[in-house]
Amino acid sequence: MRLTARLLTSASIAAFIGCLGIAPGIASADTASDIAQGKKLAFNKKKGNCLACHQIAGGTLPGNIGPPLVAMKARFPDFEKLRAQIYDSRVNNPNTIMPPFGPDVILTDSEINKIAAFIYSL
Repeated sequence: MRLTARLLTSASIAAFIGCLGIAPGIASADTASDIAQGKKLAFNKKKGNCLACHQIAGGTLPGNIGPPLVAMKARFPDFEKLRAQIYDSRVNNPNTIMPPFGPDVILTDSEINKIAAFIYSL
């Protein structure tokens, strides 16, 4: 019994709780940073340039080729499906005019993750 108590140190408990996503202070700081960086990338004309085609809250001079990006959690309850849509929208619609950001290496995987986090927060 004492051996079990020694194995459950505060560090191991914190690591376990973090893996479960129960430590919002740690996770939310990373998420907030990713969302902020994702917004910068999405609005950057040399990177995501999402505003060229989409209306996005906080953006100026939005395009109207793509749908407005609102209520994204309702439209994409599964975050991974939203990320996949940004990565390569041709999978769901071969006739899309949305650039294949991942396959054409317009954005890195890390940049796509950050943009997806921002878009998901809308």
